[in-house]
Amino acid sequence: MREWWIQVGLLTVPLIAVYLHIPPPLLSPALNSWRNSGAFFRFKGNNIFYRDSSGAVGSSDAVLLLHGFPTSSYDWFKVWDGLIQRFNRVIALDFLGFGFSDKPRPHRYSIFEQANIVESLIDHLGLRNQKINILSHDYGDTVALELLFRVNHNSSSHLMIKSLCLSNGGIFPETHYPRFLQKLLKDSGFLSPLLTRLMNFVFFKKGIGAVFGPYTQPTDEDFWDMWTGIRVNDGNLVMDSILQYINQRLKYRDRWVGALTNTAVPLHFIYGPLDPVNPHPEFVTRYQEIVLRSTISVLDNHISHYPQLEDPTGFLKSYLNFINSF
Repeated sequence: MREWWIQVGLLTVPLIAVYLHIPPPLLSPALNSWRNSGAFFRFKGNNIFYRDSSGAVGSSDAVLLLHGFPTSSYDWFKVWDGLIQRFNRVIALDFLGFGFSDKPRPHRYSIFEQANIVESLIDHLGLRNQKINILSHDYGDTVALELLFRVNHNSSSHLMIKSLCLSNGGIFPETHYPRFLQKLLKDSGFLSPLLTRLMNFVFFKKGIGAVFGPYTQPTDEDFWDMWTGIRVNDGNLVMDSILQYINQRLKYRDRWVGALTNTAVPLHFIYGPLDPVNPHPEFVTRYQEIVLRSTISVLDNHISHYPQLEDPTGFLKSYLNFINSF
């Protein structure tokens, strides 16, 4: 009996070692094309991925797209062509720790640093003196609010904001309900590094699928592209560090919610009402109570947390109606 357990141990240990060092999946043709259509710039020694596409002739408007957690700029691929038809420049980036950007560890990830990266990208692209429209989602909403705060308070920021449209982000901690895995990763202390190594595609698919509507689930190819974006540069190993943004939202609530209530910048919110992270009607009621100057588009009842992927036509229509309203 003792020899049997030894044999099991000898087999199990190398299998676990191999499992914990599984190489990232190969890029799909679509994801590879997305990367090849972009470029990188340097921020404090790290490579940051971005895309910058020229669009509508005769328009001087530019739109900057800020993605959510845990995905990447590829979240915008379904609305990219539609935006190009309206804007002269369509710009997106992968935040530090996401997508094709570097994912340093150990590293203290913060919303403030991500806002600094956005400002550096604007400088890099020579857009310091041009007003930019910002379209954001989820994690990107909070980065956008930090940028808005800096503009409102006449800081040294080089970014000029023409308009801001948010979507399905947990901007109010009191109406935000993180998923179980998110809470587990951000609050597990010394166990978090082990949990990030144990994360795999099956767990990821189940977790991310739960924030899509039952009729708007990603295809298997889409799930793999999301997972591949995370696994590039071992991004799964920094998720616990990035997830501290949830605690930052609580700590800096007054700063970031105050940015919404104290701005003259045109505001809009696009909302998928089936969202379990920011549930309906609790979120909408809170938003309309606090952000009096903003308009809001509530999409069809079956649209959930990723409206730009679940209903790209409705999402794009709502956004362009807002842009054309001022």
